[in-house]
Amino acid sequence: MRSNDMASHFSGVLQLTDLDDFITPSQECVKPVKVDKKHGKSVAKIQIEDDGSYFQVNQDGQRQKLEKAKITLNDCLACSGCITSAESVLITQQSHEELYRVLRLNKDNTSHTLHDLLVRQQSTFSNRLIQLRCSKESSTIQQSSGEQKIVVVSVSPQSRASLAAHYSLSSSETARRLTAFFKNLGVDYVFDTGFSRTFSLLESQREFLERFARKEEDKKALPMLASACPELGFMSYVFGLRTGWICYAEKTHGDFILPYISATRSPQQIMGSLVKSFFTKQQGLEPQKVYHVTVMPCYDKKLEASRPDFYLNEFETREVDCVITSGEVLKMLEQEGVSLNDIEPAPLDTMFSNVCGEELLCHAGSGSGGYLHHVYTHTAKQLFGIEVEELTYKTLKNKDFQEVTLEKDGVILLRFAATYGFRNIQNLVQKLKRGKSPYHFVEVMACPSGCLNGGGQLKPVADQSNKELLQQVEELYRAESLSSPEQDTRVAELYHTWLESEGEERARQLLHTQYHAVEKSNNGLTIKW
Repeated sequence: MRSNDMASHFSGVLQLTDLDDFITPSQECVKPVKVDKKHGKSVAKIQIEDDGSYFQVNQDGQRQKLEKAKITLNDCLACSGCITSAESVLITQQSHEELYRVLRLNKDNTSHTLHDLLVRQQSTFSNRLIQLRCSKESSTIQQSSGEQKIVVVSVSPQSRASLAAHYSLSSSETARRLTAFFKNLGVDYVFDTGFSRTFSLLESQREFLERFARKEEDKKALPMLASACPELGFMSYVFGLRTGWICYAEKTHGDFILPYISATRSPQQIMGSLVKSFFTKQQGLEPQKVYHVTVMPCYDKKLEASRPDFYLNEFETREVDCVITSGEVLKMLEQEGVSLNDIEPAPLDTMFSNVCGEELLCHAGSGSGGYLHHVYTHTAKQLFGIEVEELTYKTLKNKDFQEVTLEKDGVILLRFAATYGFRNIQNLVQKLKRGKSPYHFVEVMACPSGCLNGGGQLKPVADQSNKELLQQVEELYRAESLSSPEQDTRVAELYHTWLESEGEERARQLLHTQYHAVEKSNNGLTIKW
């Protein structure tokens, strides 16, 4: 089933872009059957045919075909297990149109401020002096105007690779041209979330070592489940994505599963801390004066940014104000009537970019951030003195369920796994509930094939399959030179000046988060069939 067929049945409010991602029929949101129970002692069985149809078989052998009880949009909005109507309002605030609105307001405010400045000066100074002072003061208008916002865009490596594949460019060349494109629109800074991911990887390493040390007294310390995959379940189905991992955990398994999940923030939200905390102080700005946009491969990131945990009450602003997808950036390019191939590249903003010279760097491991790779190699070295040069993955039930083990003298010291896709996640959770999970760490991502295959990524062009496109995106993503989080001197300096100077609690506040079990609404729509 194509997701645009499915999405057509839902409200236009939820359809942010013209998506054409795939979703299999088995993922369709339906209550399997509706059975009218009758009083009496007779017992009937339900038989499922090869074609997926359901039959009720009575004791006398009579068969009756059963109807599927399909869920409507109203059912979904009324259910605590999916998106709420309040959340749907937040979705409309997370789009490229909202970014355009802010940029238009900036432009209007700049024009008004310049006009007022000229009127004031004309009564006292000559035309020549007016021109001189305008050129000098216009550079500070953005900071001095009450309505003016400094606009910052942070681009994820996965989105960059998706756009690079579409335009047949290298990832770094794509970054330079995106920088020029956004700045031509009025954006002030363009950063790379590969930089904030360095913090996320280092914090994940530290967190795992802490959990491993207390595993005997805390039975839920392990396995540690990577949490860079955000929330939002229902929207995943509308857009043809996969259910967000955190949303699935909070709304379906609650207090049972949450202790296992890593408290380290995702790269998006660490960048939010960097921009609204460190950057604003460096620039002498209040956090609400900065409008922070991220470009992500996944629609679920929109509601991650909207979580109350990432709202700065003192300044009445979010750490990430708006999230747009790779596909929405393509829409912006088309709306402006330009191609990345025709845009002159601009120098990269290096303050918050994982860069060496003019080339961006990436981290080793999977296209979903490399959490398994970095935690595994770091732990092997720190706890067992083993230098791991290359990881050997063993594919289990399918290509989206792989494991890697560290052995010494026939004893397994570490057992890690990468689990992608909702079906594999469900199997993992069931093993945890039965006490059968053998893993110390699991990299969990809701999208099959991980973040490079996120639902917000660009879709295949004519005569190109999803598989071919994904392979191309992976090649471009991995073509960048590798960087080691432990050897990043700029990150080390920020740990000293931005975080450690105010103590460990400061780092936990800005680099970690918490999760909340969602109480299920007590109505008939939450019945498990």
